Amino acid sequence: MNCPRTGGEQSLDGEVFRRVFRGHPSGVSVITATDGDRPVGFTATSLASLSAAPPLISFGVGRNASSWSTVCTAEYVAVHLLALEQRQLASTFARSGADRFAPPTRWRPGPFGVPLLDEARAVLVCRKVYDLPTGDHTLVIGQPVYAREGDAALPLVYLDGRYGSVSR
Repeated sequence: MNCPRTGGEQSLDGEVFRRVFRGHPSGVSVITATDGDRPVGFTATSLASLSAAPPLISFGVGRNASSWSTVCTAEYVAVHLLALEQRQLASTFARSGADRFAPPTRWRPGPFGVPLLDEARAVLVCRKVYDLPTGDHTLVIGQPVYAREGDAALPLVYLDGRYGSVSR
């Protein structure tokens, strides 16, 4: 059964949309993949848990991002959940044109050859099950097949253009 659509509504102005979401905290993650020769990665604030049975996650990748083509063609991706102390890692993977895998970034090939960042609070390696073009992004849905649980460090969040955290 499909959800009903009313159709005909006007789209909200993009700037208004961005202002609304600047006030909504988002968890910060780094997504990595490889084309076999070259690791790629980017910082994402769109990570979401979709389903527990089976476990499914989603995230968006911008079609203008340098990582887009590799992420879209990869069979597996790694999702790194970051801790408050990893602001610099998030900034590195968010910076256009940066050599994201150069020192001081510490990483190694993981299951299925995906790049795993040593510093991440937790990691999920996911088999991609679906890519959906959505506006200027592609929505990726993945099924976790490997997890590396980390410590109970405070999570890194993004709010109003800045990194921070939440208390427990």
